[in-house]
Amino acid sequence: MSDNSPLLRIAVPVPLRRSFDYLPPDKVDPTVLQPGIRVLVPFGSQKLVGILLETTTETGVERNRLKKAAAILDTQPILPADLLQHLGWASRYYHAPIGEVIQTALPVLLRQTRAAHLKLETVWTITPTGQQTDPTTLKRAPKQAVLLTRLQQDHTVSSAALNQQYSNWRQAMQKMVEAGWVEKHSVAASPVSRPVGEPRPLKTLNPDQHQAVEQMRATLGGFACHLLDGVTGSGKTEVYLNLIREVIAGDEQVLVLVPEIGLTPQLESRFRAALPCTVAVLHSGLNDTERLAAWLAAASGEAQVIIGTRSAVFIPLCKPGLFIIDEEHDLSYKQQDGFRYSARDLAIVRARDAGVTIVLGSATPSLESLANCRQGRYQHLILPARAGDSIPPRLQILDVRKQPMDHLVSVNLRQAMQRHLAAGGQVLLFLNRRGFAPLLTCHDCGWISQCPRCDSRLTLYRQINKQRCHHCGTERPVPLTCPDCGSEELRTLGYGTERIESALQTQFPDYGVLRIDRDATRRKGAMHELLAKIHEGEGRILIGTQMLAKGHHFPDVSLVGILDADYGLYSTDFRASERMAQLITQVAGRAGRAERPGEVLIQTRHPEHPLLQTLVSAGYAACADNILAERQAAAFPPYGHLALLRAESLDPGAPMEFLEELAATARTILTPDVILLGPIPSPMERRAGRYRAQLLLQAQQRRPLQTFLNHWLPQLEQTKLNRKVRWSLDVDPLEMF
Repeated sequence: MSDNSPLLRIAVPVPLRRSFDYLPPDKVDPTVLQPGIRVLVPFGSQKLVGILLETTTETGVERNRLKKAAAILDTQPILPADLLQHLGWASRYYHAPIGEVIQTALPVLLRQTRAAHLKLETVWTITPTGQQTDPTTLKRAPKQAVLLTRLQQDHTVSSAALNQQYSNWRQAMQKMVEAGWVEKHSVAASPVSRPVGEPRPLKTLNPDQHQAVEQMRATLGGFACHLLDGVTGSGKTEVYLNLIREVIAGDEQVLVLVPEIGLTPQLESRFRAALPCTVAVLHSGLNDTERLAAWLAAASGEAQVIIGTRSAVFIPLCKPGLFIIDEEHDLSYKQQDGFRYSARDLAIVRARDAGVTIVLGSATPSLESLANCRQGRYQHLILPARAGDSIPPRLQILDVRKQPMDHLVSVNLRQAMQRHLAAGGQVLLFLNRRGFAPLLTCHDCGWISQCPRCDSRLTLYRQINKQRCHHCGTERPVPLTCPDCGSEELRTLGYGTERIESALQTQFPDYGVLRIDRDATRRKGAMHELLAKIHEGEGRILIGTQMLAKGHHFPDVSLVGILDADYGLYSTDFRASERMAQLITQVAGRAGRAERPGEVLIQTRHPEHPLLQTLVSAGYAACADNILAERQAAAFPPYGHLALLRAESLDPGAPMEFLEELAATARTILTPDVILLGPIPSPMERRAGRYRAQLLLQAQQRRPLQTFLNHWLPQLEQTKLNRKVRWSLDVDPLEMF
């Protein structure tokens, strides 16, 4: 092979920040070697599926030492050039291995040698003749009558569905094909929701909504970033729908990101009813085949609207026309392990590069987005009032100091609950702690049930009679006696949603109580079932965590009670006040969204706290202004930029030793633009059996921080202690645990 013959530069899914060169397989068609195809390559003792980044004639390795690729898996790129370029940018910005970044962007089945298309399935479709045939005339062919009735109802039925419900049906179906009543087709399975009938008319927009739509419509066809800042219940979804109709009318695609799986069924249902186009959904609740089908439907353009959670930001689009990030402030958009990216931030970069308009929607915008509006980077569109006739709820602080409490419910809150329930309303109680009780202790000796693998306590779950760690997942049976002194005087301290649910069922026996938290919604479809019960009025009292605060519309909820507003008021995390203000505002927004006036009662032992006082008297915008002023004075984000290096090991001393060596190296190349803080043990030093420490980098400008990281990380990878610890870099961290 000549020295000028092409080599393959491959992104291999391994934790190394580089690509690898390979020789092409024998007898390969050179026209197939396009960036974005999958290539099966030998790597060590295994074979891995990588992505071709480019062909080249230059390499830093002697050609006779290069391995030959095992196979070319695609004839056409599965990653288009624009998406491949975007993934390269993400790899460089977050300093993540390019192979792992691309692996994140691919459906599970495409990370394997699976063909990049769906298997065909057989479907049976009724003909006009079959539609007009009366099944009751088929008395001598009962199986045909059953199948014909089914097809007249559903029009099209797959063989898989028929196999689940009927036996020995194929001969009867073939008879109907011969009679001209049914036709047989082979189609690719697809998760897209196609329109059925005419879409519902969109609601009439109020002046604020209309103005927002017009301002965003004016930027379609080019890049612009809009912050749609609308109070809860202001009709942001209707604004989205009006804009989406404009885009799909031009035969372009729309990507809509939501922070939680629980929000996708509700949004999909509304979109399907209002949009005359196909809708695909992509989230982790789907199986691998369903995810691949949605991915391919978006890539081909079959799906015009794609609704997805965080990872959907990487879905290929052949005709992108609009990006929407709903609840843009939500922490769930940040990946907290592996490739630690922000889906919101990457969506903005992708929209910029594609020349596409992007909309960030929230009732409680992030401080980063508000600061960008102030600096003129984003257009700030405000929806100050609720849509329709509903009015904002009335917020009131309840000082519970020295007040009698019954399972975290004060006398005033109980009276309000009885009043609203008697008037036919629903009550929502918010507590951001799962389980029955966060602490099990011995009354005689003071023993506390600790997680054996974390610096954390085990949470008691009474319904399953187990203790569980919310950090590592460790489960243990509940002891009958104290492990230290043998006493039977074991007591629970504190409250979780399970305990409040049990108490409410006793206190309000005439009203249904529903609990909405991660434990109650683990089973597939459970969230959808619970939401249906809420809307049907089966649950008059709702108790839940922050899952209830995100975008749900409960028209009958007239009272919201925040049981414990104090847990987030005094935190060491500089972002805690922002998150607390957002959470209270979002939860409060569930009240009074229809005809019933809303009331919000906030229980606290610190009624004089400035955040609560400002939130109740002036609203979230005033809180955000105050917090922004504090951040600017401290040069914290959004007026500064951070990178957090974390290290962990089974050896208690190894993380600090590793980071101290790196800190010493860093100081030799540090510029005045970058500040080094630490290393220090992590706030939770031991987690899942591993000891952890962290090193923080701070800079007022993004460029000096990135330049420093580019010089420092290669040295980090060469240190001898590198093999003793597991480390990760988090650029723009949102959590400092």
